[in-house]
Amino acid sequence: MRAWLLPLLLVLSVEVHAQACVVHSQGEGLDVKVCQENRSIPSQLFRDGFCKPEMKGQKVEVSYVDNCPGGAFGVCRNAQVSNQPYRQDIHYYGVASDSRYLKPFCEVQSKGKWE
Repeated sequence: MRAWLLPLLLVLSVEVHAQACVVHSQGEGLDVKVCQENRSIPSQLFRDGFCKPEMKGQKVEVSYVDNCPGGAFGVCRNAQVSNQPYRQDIHYYGVASDSRYLKPFCEVQSKGKWE
């Protein structure tokens, strides 16, 4: 076996364990709750980067869970992260009428599947 192939196989065989974070932000008439469920983002990067949004002027609470809770009005499955190879499922809670904006963003920008 070629020396460069082994590290590649190890990386590809690593299974991402269930990992999700619920992000609840509030401020100036805005109350948003989403849950990001990791599919392929390196665990530490997901926890330290994706689950720690900086939103100026808003109170942000983050909690970590194994899987996103039920009750979402929509889910963007297999969403691609900013032109990177990483994928996640994003669950949206709150105002169902927001789906008219979130669905096109999911399908076009994130190349995901809206449910």
